Parts: sequence; C-alpha cells; structure tokens
Amino acid sequence: MKSEQIDLEIKMKRVYEKPDKEDGIRILVDRLWPRGVTKEKASIDLWLKDIAPSTELRKWFGHDLERWKEFRKRYLHELKENEEQVSILKDKIKKGMVTLLYGANDKEHNQAVVLKELFSNRSFSKPT
Repeated sequence: MKSEQIDLEIKMKRVYEKPDKEDGIRILVDRLWPRGVTKEKASIDLWLKDIAPSTELRKWFGHDLERWKEFRKRYLHELKENEEQVSILKDKIKKGMVTLLYGANDKEHNQAVVLKELFSNRSFSKPT
C-alpha cells in the first residue's frame, strides 16, 4: 500500500479570540477551562485537557520566561508518557486543519507552541 505525505495544517489561537470558519477543528489544550468563556462562545470541538502540562509543571513554569527551555523539555517528556492523548491529537491533525486553543497571554511561550512544534517536526503519511 502506497502512502502520501500529509501537509499538516496546525494553527494556534487564544481561546478568547473570535472563532473563524478557517479554524477547522478547534481543540482546547489547556487543563483548566478558560475564565469567563462560555462553551458556546469558545466554539470548541474537542477539549484535550489531559494533553496539557501537568498541574505541577504548569505551576512550576508560571510563565517565567527564564524557565521556558526547561518547561519545554519537561513537557515534551510528559507527552512521551501520554501516548493516548498524543494519538488522539495526531488523528485529528491527519484529518485536516486544526486550531490549538490556549488561554495564556503569551503567544510564543505556551503548550500549544510546543504541541505545534512537536507535530510539525513529524512526518505523517496516510494510505492512498
């Protein structure tokens, strides 16, 4: 069976930003539900709270930029131990456009960045 390379389509967006029809599948990757956001307003298709960093790691990081490199390293280690959730996200990504939603103010230093980087560095193929 031949396979073809999948062009990954992964976007990131703060959950507080307005949903867009170009978002594809909207997946919340935070462990905690974002404050002040209703389910209707968030327009979330899937909440993968268990793919988010552990509570301990999240609290340790505290969005301290000096801890970013170590946070990223520890989070990637957690993801290696979390095959089920990673597999769920992988399956969604293989199907088309995915937008990873997060609540953090920092658009460059959050778990969605790590997840996008992780999946952007992988090559997936699908049966043809």
